[in-house]
Amino acid sequence: MNVTVAKSSGFCSGVQHAVDTAMRVEPENVYLLGELIHNPSVTDAVRARGIITVESVDEVPQGATLILRSHGVGRLVYEACTQKGIRIIDCTCPFVRHTQEIVRNSTSIGKTVLVIGEKTHPEVIGLCGWGNGRVLVLEDENADLSSLLGQKIVVVAQTTCSEEKFKKILQNIEKVCGKTVEIFKTICYTTKERQKEAAALAEQNDAMIVIGGLNSSNTNKLYEICRERCAHVFRLADASDFEFQKIKKFKNVGIVSGASTPHTQTQEVLFKMENNTEVKATNEMEEVVAQMDNGQSKLKKGQLVTAIISSASDEGVAVLLPFFKKEILLEKDEIECDEYKPEDYAAKIGEEIEVMVVSASNPVRLSQKAIAQLKEEEEKIESISNGEEFDVICTGFNKGGLTASMGTYSVFVPAKEIRMGYVKELEKYVGKKLRLKALEIKKSERKKEIIASQRVILEEEKAARDAAKAEQEAEFFANIHVGDVVEGKVERATNFGAFVSVNGFDCLAHISDLSWAGTKNVTDVLEIGKRYQFKVLKVDAENKKVSIGYKQLQPQPWDLVAEKYKEGDVVHGKVVRIVPFGAFVEVENGVDGLVHVSQISHEWLENPTSVLSIGEEIDAKILVLDPANKKMTLSIKALLPEPEVTKVRSRRDDDKDKGERRARKPRQPRENREEDEFREWTEGGVGGASIAEMLQNKNND
Repeated sequence: MNVTVAKSSGFCSGVQHAVDTAMRVEPENVYLLGELIHNPSVTDAVRARGIITVESVDEVPQGATLILRSHGVGRLVYEACTQKGIRIIDCTCPFVRHTQEIVRNSTSIGKTVLVIGEKTHPEVIGLCGWGNGRVLVLEDENADLSSLLGQKIVVVAQTTCSEEKFKKILQNIEKVCGKTVEIFKTICYTTKERQKEAAALAEQNDAMIVIGGLNSSNTNKLYEICRERCAHVFRLADASDFEFQKIKKFKNVGIVSGASTPHTQTQEVLFKMENNTEVKATNEMEEVVAQMDNGQSKLKKGQLVTAIISSASDEGVAVLLPFFKKEILLEKDEIECDEYKPEDYAAKIGEEIEVMVVSASNPVRLSQKAIAQLKEEEEKIESISNGEEFDVICTGFNKGGLTASMGTYSVFVPAKEIRMGYVKELEKYVGKKLRLKALEIKKSERKKEIIASQRVILEEEKAARDAAKAEQEAEFFANIHVGDVVEGKVERATNFGAFVSVNGFDCLAHISDLSWAGTKNVTDVLEIGKRYQFKVLKVDAENKKVSIGYKQLQPQPWDLVAEKYKEGDVVHGKVVRIVPFGAFVEVENGVDGLVHVSQISHEWLENPTSVLSIGEEIDAKILVLDPANKKMTLSIKALLPEPEVTKVRSRRDDDKDKGERRARKPRQPRENREEDEFREWTEGGVGGASIAEMLQNKNND
């Protein structure tokens, strides 16, 4: 015999919560309104603890504690408890409470609520107690609904209602009232799962065993579903009703149990069957029992689960999970909200929320924020897969490259993908930010990894820079011409000139083109970082070179001489060059004047060096000024006092001197260079001495 047990057997989470509460609370002065669940063994266990079962609030003494069962109650019960000062322990199933809210809200705005379910069931009675008299219960799919024409209709279902029954009655409602009816499918998801499993097992097996209290509505619906699909269905209140003789002839047997059936009762039936050597389980019975006993085995880290809000406190929200027999706390720090307020979530009891299992070990830990982070991460991964750049901090390395992480993904950067060129010391990248693009994204249940490259980003940026530079250069050379005046910023200085940025392009201002007076250092003329006007001297587009000049836009020293000086002025200068016919004196940078040998002293001089030396500073008077030809004749002796006459020479003395001079050996001719230079200063009648002076000197010779 092959035996298959439905996975959803045993207490649902709502029933488990109610039972756990009743078995945990201190029983003194505690009362229970009606049967906690429709299961005799559970009812007996609760009663054995000393908890008294009552049928009305009137039976509960003032100041006592009253447990409200999972089926829920009407509003009047809460009001009566308040009036008598009765403390309430509310074990109403979250699904039931959610349906109660729908009934209350709908009827408060004038709508009529139709409840599909059993009129005498405690849950349905409780739902009607929230409707202000505007609630109708439908049990028959062929019920007369003509009285509802023209009304605003809201449809809900008993949480343990059969889905098939709900669909059939709903079709009738839509035929009569139209498709504008507001429908809330409030059947508990565990109920739907049980009914779905029961239907599947009934179709696959020769016989079915349905375990649960005989007055359990949801168990009876399972029985009906099985009977519609299987010819041999056995209804058991508990293991004591099991008779192996009745099923031994069947090769394949399925077992289902109601939401109010303790898993121990299903275990007892399994144990009886297991003790029979003719029974062979399709799944190991120990595993089946373990699954019913502990839903935790069904959870995996990272799994997304739909949970039901069952209560709220300062610590967080208690939720119920499929296959779990008790509530699990969703801590407030893991709830996705701007600010956690228990009262906000107390109003959402019975609503479904999606949570992620962040720890499947004991205790189980859940998170809503992890889902948001996961969704954000997956959106980021999608963008990355489409070529978006992302950043990570390098956390390690191996012989192949660098390692890092991004959320739940590991990141690996091969050594050749770190930068352009070979990288030898990988450890230097640890702790540094990497800019990456994904080369490959691997995702499986066991591993999520991104293979990435920083080199491709650097190459793209270099290519972009090169293209931009080439475009900039082409535009630059297309718009610059010799003779243009441009503005540039001095970037750096060298011993041969200054590099100046003109519209982002480096141009050279040679040191010889910085000052008319000449300079040895760039910084004597230009300040680094400052902007100046320059003149374009040469453009070499082929070799990408441009020469510019600064002095070409500055006035030459001789251009200003006429404004600064006039004939007769006394100037101060420095001797910069001495030649046989005189000395050149620098009056200012770029402006030299000639002191002819005859204008140095009142006495006749054989050589100017006998009186003057290079570098010596002197005062002189301007005798002749010719700015147009850049010439200035100076006189030192003009500033010296005239010598006193000590002897009157006779004509005979003069003749004697002349004779002696004629007898002297002729002088050597001057060097050609000196003659040319002197001739340059004397041509045009503007020499260093007057004609009369030159004749007098000649006579003296």
